[in-house]
Amino acid sequence: MAQRNSSSPGDSELNDVIRSFLASPPEGTPAEIIDAFDVKGMDEFLPPRLFLETVEQAPVAISITDPTARILYVNEAFEQMTGYHRHEVIGRNESLLSSKSTPLSVYQDLWNTIRQQRVWQGKLINHRKDRSEYLAELTISPVLNPDGRIAYFLGMHRDVTELHQLEQRLQFQKSLTEAALDAAPVAVAIVNAERKVLLDNHAYKALLGDFRGVEPADLFLKALEMQIGLDLVQVCHEGKGFSNIEVRLDPPGSRPPRWFACSGVRVAELDEAAQNYFRSHEKTRCCLLLVANEITASRMRTNEARLNMIRASMAEQQMVQTMREAISGAIFKMQAPLNILNAALAMPESNGSPDNQRGVMRQVLESGDEAIESLHAALPGPTMEQTSLVNVNELLHEVIRLQTDRLLASGVVVDWRPAPVLPSVTGRANGLRGLLKYLIDNAIQAVDESGNEYREVRIETRADDEEIVIEVMDNGPGIAELHRLKVFEPFFCNWAQPRSHAGMGLTMAQEMAISHGGSIVIDPDFLGGCRVIVRLPVSGGRSVE
Repeated sequence: MAQRNSSSPGDSELNDVIRSFLASPPEGTPAEIIDAFDVKGMDEFLPPRLFLETVEQAPVAISITDPTARILYVNEAFEQMTGYHRHEVIGRNESLLSSKSTPLSVYQDLWNTIRQQRVWQGKLINHRKDRSEYLAELTISPVLNPDGRIAYFLGMHRDVTELHQLEQRLQFQKSLTEAALDAAPVAVAIVNAERKVLLDNHAYKALLGDFRGVEPADLFLKALEMQIGLDLVQVCHEGKGFSNIEVRLDPPGSRPPRWFACSGVRVAELDEAAQNYFRSHEKTRCCLLLVANEITASRMRTNEARLNMIRASMAEQQMVQTMREAISGAIFKMQAPLNILNAALAMPESNGSPDNQRGVMRQVLESGDEAIESLHAALPGPTMEQTSLVNVNELLHEVIRLQTDRLLASGVVVDWRPAPVLPSVTGRANGLRGLLKYLIDNAIQAVDESGNEYREVRIETRADDEEIVIEVMDNGPGIAELHRLKVFEPFFCNWAQPRSHAGMGLTMAQEMAISHGGSIVIDPDFLGGCRVIVRLPVSGGRSVE
């Protein structure tokens, strides 16, 4: 280290500077500089000579100038950083380090601040003796004389070029990442363990608008929890991700459903706290990188072909059901007179009843029984169907599409209000479609008979504890209180224009709901029409028969 001679001409002036600085350090001077020379906290400062030696060995570049910025002292760190030896700069203006790359406004702010006896902190672009530029982070403190005027300036600065370059690289990487994410056609979001979205892209923000402010990440996570039992905390702590899980979301406002293929992977959460510097990587908080690729277009093409198959299947099912209703109705109507004959034959014989007449009655009864047995034999059996996990929103959407022509012909407005996400139920898909079709058919018939100019059918779904609730409402004439139970009886038809109705629709709907462990009721408190409420257990309730 270059040594200064204790008798050098500048020592006396420099000692005065140090004494003045210690006696009245300017506001904003780093406390560690003052504390370093306070002997055991007794406000007894180290001698100026010892202070000078300590400053000489400080790792921070230090310079002391007069009020005109003429350099009086620089330490060894200053020499190493700038490339100038001290004898080359003492007596010269500090501006010899200034680079023309620094805007004039920065220097104006610097001088305005220190002339007001305030500490200035900022960055300047300086150059070394070899004219190479570097970014300097400076703190300039005014040192006052006993009269309260500026006597000297104490400058401390360090080379932050590498730090600036690192910050620029990080900013570039951040900008590059954000640009790549925003250009991606998939929705991307980083979600922490508290389900808060920390980062997203343009596609995700578009989804946020489509779902009217409801956080899409919440909807995706709920759907994934229902479908694969996703545990966000477990994913974060154990790193178990998932890939290409199909999720269905139903936007608000009667808009068509949307499908996404979702993937997720664990990423460590940014942890800037100093107290966690030595924390192990395993204990670092983490997030879920959620990627949702919309597959609605391809799924709808698949569903269109599937819908045609469903349409054919339901037409066949409807034909079989019509045959069942017709034959059941015939059996029902034939059974009544046969019951009367049975009752007549069971009465004691009287003189007024010739034997030949009772014989004829027995023949008629036998023929009737044979006819009923033949009809029972001709009655189509119920269709056998395997149970599976089904999405009620999807079934309802299919039934509404299948009923589009009839809804348009009747001038009915459908207000479709599905829950964005519903858990699946265990059941027979065709059977549940039939249940929903009976309810919608019933609602359409009701608004047809109402004669209202405005005809509306509203359909809502929601999850209620461990049940799926389906509500079908219409603004028709409603159902009278004395008929609220009778409408579920076989062959009861209260329509003014029954057309081809055999009175079995709600009966079959009730049978299907019960066979799935659920229930169906008419809401007695609904005004302005009729509301039918169906409840189906999420777990499938008892065994589906």
